[in-house]
Amino acid sequence: MAWSPPATFFLFLLLLGQPPPSRPQSLGTTKLRLVGPESKPEEGRLEVLHQGQWGTVCDDNFAIQEATVACRQLGFEAALTWAHSAKYGQGEGPIWLDNVRCVGTESSLDQCGSNGWGVSDCSHSEDVGVICHPRRHRGYLSETVSNALGPQGRRLEEVRLKPILASAKQHSPVTEGAVEVKYEGHWRQVCDQGWTMNNSRVVCGMLGFPSEVPVDSHYYRKVWDLKMRDPKSRLKSLTNKNSFWIHQVTCLGTEPHMANCQVQVAPARGKLRPACPGGMHAVVSCVAGPHFRPPKTKPQRKGSWAEEPRVRLRSGAQVGEGRVEVLMNHQWGTVCDHRWSLISASVVCRQLGFGSAREALFGARLGQGLGPIHLSEVRCRGYERTLSDCPALEGSQNGCQHENDAAVRCNVPNMGFQNQVRLAGGRIPEEGLLEVQVEVNGVPRWGSVCSENWGLTEAMVACRQLGLGFAIHAYKETWFWSGTPRAQEVVMSGVRCSGTELALQQCQRHGPVHCSHGGGRFLAGVSCMDSAPDLVMNAQLVQETAYLEDRPLSQLYCAHEENCLSKSADHMDWPYGYRRLLRFSTQIYNLGRTDFRPKTGRNSWVWHQCHRHYHSIEVFTHYDLLTLNGSKVAEGHKASFCLEDTNCPTGLQRRYACANFGEQGVTVGCWDTYRHDIDCQWVDITDVGPGNYIFQVIVNPHYEVAESDFSNNMLQCRCKYDGHRVWLHNCHTGNSYPANAELSLEQEQRLRNNLI
Repeated sequence: MAWSPPATFFLFLLLLGQPPPSRPQSLGTTKLRLVGPESKPEEGRLEVLHQGQWGTVCDDNFAIQEATVACRQLGFEAALTWAHSAKYGQGEGPIWLDNVRCVGTESSLDQCGSNGWGVSDCSHSEDVGVICHPRRHRGYLSETVSNALGPQGRRLEEVRLKPILASAKQHSPVTEGAVEVKYEGHWRQVCDQGWTMNNSRVVCGMLGFPSEVPVDSHYYRKVWDLKMRDPKSRLKSLTNKNSFWIHQVTCLGTEPHMANCQVQVAPARGKLRPACPGGMHAVVSCVAGPHFRPPKTKPQRKGSWAEEPRVRLRSGAQVGEGRVEVLMNHQWGTVCDHRWSLISASVVCRQLGFGSAREALFGARLGQGLGPIHLSEVRCRGYERTLSDCPALEGSQNGCQHENDAAVRCNVPNMGFQNQVRLAGGRIPEEGLLEVQVEVNGVPRWGSVCSENWGLTEAMVACRQLGLGFAIHAYKETWFWSGTPRAQEVVMSGVRCSGTELALQQCQRHGPVHCSHGGGRFLAGVSCMDSAPDLVMNAQLVQETAYLEDRPLSQLYCAHEENCLSKSADHMDWPYGYRRLLRFSTQIYNLGRTDFRPKTGRNSWVWHQCHRHYHSIEVFTHYDLLTLNGSKVAEGHKASFCLEDTNCPTGLQRRYACANFGEQGVTVGCWDTYRHDIDCQWVDITDVGPGNYIFQVIVNPHYEVAESDFSNNMLQCRCKYDGHRVWLHNCHTGNSYPANAELSLEQEQRLRNNLI
């Protein structure tokens, strides 16, 4: 029976990028959309999807409470007003709802009272419109593949490749084989008659691969015919059953899921012939992205930096997900979610070496960015090679804020890494003693990990491999957790990860296992979380507030006691003389999805009598002056005088304040400001001669607190000092470099430790 009901047709239009200007969303069971001016996604004619068909709502009895429910369901904070008498044009199709009656607290329009579906005495001249507050509410939903699948009970759930050639079976991930589709709980093969490269592209995208290549169909036909001639072949008897086949698939190649294609499950009714007469199963060959290919033996060419993508994902808990950021005018910025769709999200995913998108997220679901909003109203058609090839507006043209930052979750290949790691003994599934599977003398064996050199970077890789997000703790002692009895032996030691690996097995480690303390209570453990904070500094403020001060020693006793001066201050004739200080202000934002909290509780904070405050983190920031080749000439450090919400954006409440031994931290979206005029907010340059230098600030330098992104914790400026005045210029955070100049974690670590 052909499967092409009206719902599929509308999804076709949506995927082609030609649909109604606004994105349908579903918080309840009913989908809504606004059809109106393209530049204003928050207003338009209200339309409802029912029984696979879009229809309108009559303005009879419609008021602000009904508009509020509709706007909230569409992902906006509230309604501003509503419009009667088809202000946004007359719709087509049925008038689904009339005399809608809401209290205003309902989560979706179908929870309100009405005359019933399709019961109306209205004409389209009475189609109602709504105008919503443009601000999205927190937790605004996403456009997912699951929302885009076919009618209930007719679901094409998953796709897989069944390798046929011996070489394909040994390949990880599997990139070539016969297409199998899970339909209503059962796996079926797809008839190759009418199979196109567009179909292959959709299948590869679903499996996490960015592109496809033709297969040697003649060779596969020979293998098929050989099996068909074998009288004992089970395949021969199965092929005569219609339940073995998906009859025909027709895709455009831009669909994020095969369910969005025209799919004919079986031959038309009344025809008793087999579903695939004379055909064989469709075979597809995909190309894995660079992250998922075997490592190359040859070193990468130096010039290959120029080929780095000009798009990246940030703050994602898993591989292939995150806030979308693009590089324009030598600066990274975000993308507004107005008109953001699975099609545009899929272009980003493929550009980065993943498959199609399984989810397009709106409303800064994966954290807000900082800096410019480069793009809005992105309208990709699906075949573009990069996001910059898609038509779009400048982000500043339609009032987008960072609370509208778009994000994606991409399909990624199944590498099998998640089956090679597990946790044991924890109180909750997200924590425990780490156990890994490695090959010992060619035999897979489970065992534990030696905790020497075990730190937050290694724990981050472990949590990602487990599918549990970010590491919040890396445990070096795990005597309080009991492991699996047969996995007590240490099978991995000396683990050292850069942080970008997909699995611990990809990190550097000892050849023969060597654990000097023998394991026992000193085994590696982790605690994971699906979200994390992310601290980033305001580079412009540092640049604008820098100045020199010659401060008398008589005013520096407290600072000296807290080691905020250079060593030469120890040998001065106190209180006579002065120190020359490079002073500046810092503003540290939390752009993550969780509040930044000190590692230790209040019972462990240290009281500093001199300044009369508690330090919740002993060294929160490093301030250094370096020569142009990276040698340190002066240093400062900042204990966490007190972590608090100095300021929050409008509508967000301050949660942390230091007064009266209060809770310390930085709320998501807020910032902590250290003014230039407080103690230790400086670098002591008394012993530094005139010259050109690098001024460097590093937040959370010892990785004491987990973050979703450590690449933006370092700020650097060029510094010119003539002996009397100082200039800071070209200040930037580590992740604001052009793509071809980003530091690797290893390079950054060397800079942090000044080992260059």
